[in-house]
This record gives sequence, C-alpha cells and structure tokens, in this order.
Amino acid sequence: MPLRAREHLDREFLSIRAALLDIAAALDRIERADESATVANDARHASLLQAAGILTDRQPDRAKRIQTLLSDAYSPAWR
Repeated sequence: MPLRAREHLDREFLSIRAALLDIAAALDRIERADESATVANDARHASLLQAAGILTDRQPDRAKRIQTLLSDAYSPAWR
C-alpha cells in the first residue's frame, strides 16, 4: 500500500530540513564571501536561485524541472 502524505512527511521531514539548511548555508557563504558581487552575473548562481524558486512554486514535477534547469542541453556530438 502506498504511503499517505502524512507518512511521507513524517519519514522525510528531517532529511529535507537538513538539505534545505545545507543549501541556505552554501548560498550564504557565497554571498558573504569577498568579492561576492562577482557572482551577481554568474549563470550558475542565477540557476541556483531559480531552482530555489521552483521548490516553492507548488507546480508538479519539481525534481524534473530543477534537473533540466541545472543540466546542459543534449548534444549528439558529446563524447
């Protein structure tokens, strides 16, 4: 029998909380570091912030959308 929403939340809350705290701390370290203004135009930083927005948009397929956002486009020439 599949787990109910409450059971998923009970099972995963602490690990999700830890992951969110890790992400928040990493972004804080980047933005507090010397020369932090240099990341303002960095596409990677912008992508991370956009991914954080996806987490809270309540739309389906969040994992897929974040994976797509943070991945390079497919290139048949790649080896």
